[in-house]
Amino acid sequence: MTEGGSGGTPERDGLRAALGGLTTRGRSFLAAGMAAAVCSFLLGQPDLLRVGLLLAALPLVCVLVLHRTRYRVAGSRTLSPARVPVAAESRVRLRMENVSRLPTGVLMLQDRVPYVLGPRPRFVLDRVEAGGRREVSYRVRSDLRGRYPLGPLQLRLSDPFGMCELTRAFSTCDTLTVVPRVEPLPPVRLAGEAAGHGEGRQRSPALAGEDDVIPRGYRHGDDLRRVHWRSTARHGELMVRREEQPQKTRCTILLDTRAAAHPGAGPDSAFEWAVTAAASSAAHLLERGFSVRLLTDTGTCVPGPDGTGGFGGGTEPADAAGLMLDTLAVVEQSEEEDLSGAYDVLRGGEGLLVAFFGDLDERQAAVAGRMRQRCGAALAFVLDGDAWTRGPGGIGFSAGQVPMAERLRLLREAGWKALPVAPGDTLADLWRAGSGPRPADAETDAVRTPAGGWS
Repeated sequence: MTEGGSGGTPERDGLRAALGGLTTRGRSFLAAGMAAAVCSFLLGQPDLLRVGLLLAALPLVCVLVLHRTRYRVAGSRTLSPARVPVAAESRVRLRMENVSRLPTGVLMLQDRVPYVLGPRPRFVLDRVEAGGRREVSYRVRSDLRGRYPLGPLQLRLSDPFGMCELTRAFSTCDTLTVVPRVEPLPPVRLAGEAAGHGEGRQRSPALAGEDDVIPRGYRHGDDLRRVHWRSTARHGELMVRREEQPQKTRCTILLDTRAAAHPGAGPDSAFEWAVTAAASSAAHLLERGFSVRLLTDTGTCVPGPDGTGGFGGGTEPADAAGLMLDTLAVVEQSEEEDLSGAYDVLRGGEGLLVAFFGDLDERQAAVAGRMRQRCGAALAFVLDGDAWTRGPGGIGFSAGQVPMAERLRLLREAGWKALPVAPGDTLADLWRAGSGPRPADAETDAVRTPAGGWS
């Protein structure tokens, strides 16, 4: 067998393994043949020996034929699409082709899939004529983000007499990437966004744009039509007009992945809400023309050279969004105890900083306050871990380090626009609230009650 499309090769089995594929019928024929041969010697009946040899040879010939023709079936797998959001379906198409000159028997096709994607698909294919092909498909979906391998594809071959069945597996697998769901956000102006033209926006040379009034020296290959004659006369050398355009507004999205900051687990946990919110924010800001990078508490930065830091200014928005979604698809909770790794990456002049924090103590709130000094504006979404882990009757199971009101006060005193996040909150409403004026202190903003209402 061969596998098309992905260029895989089948796993090779020896003749001994092929003999292990004898069915109950084949083993019965082989046992009957051997018994007939023994009886022919004991009874002195040569005709019975011929019958025994025929009975024993038939399953062995079937094994030999299947063993020699096992690479005459080609298969391929196609995922459409290969990247899906959480709870969305992807269609997997399997194509089998008989590339030999002989028709096949009944084939059973089976594809290996992780348990989280659903039951293992099995298909029974009738006799495939020489040069014929068959196509089947199935759907997979997952409520959990991640990368899931599909395959290897397994094919069970059988001879026309049903004497032998051989299972062959292709060596290659495909990967289904389940990314966080991206929620649409309202096109509001966030605090500090307007200041991006000053401190957050920088100007850099480009191939096209409005003429800058500051000329530069002539370089070999410059278009002579760009010569600025007035500056040339003043400087005594050939000067050309510089073409520049404003750089995109910078934005850093900080995702707090500390396991201690996000109690609970599962699709409805606080951490999964933060991952979805980070993905939605990144996609929304990229669509609005921001130069966005994703930063975690461990100091991992996407995109960036060697994962250490730069903004993806030269990356296309679609490519940057795909890279961030692929990263968020496999992001896991870290064992870090503080936010110092993220603080070390922030070098100042960050423009807009959007953070998704979990539980914070006074020490981590102080680190977040120093982060605020390295950016033009800062917006924090603080997740209430106690509310997410509260059981029936309002019993809290999370060992919250600092009450929510105190966390908000510490961040706001440091200059953050801090918003509390409780179960049931939608990112779109919080995003709209983030565009309003920053409250002077924690007492001017509403705080969630244990029941989820406003107080």
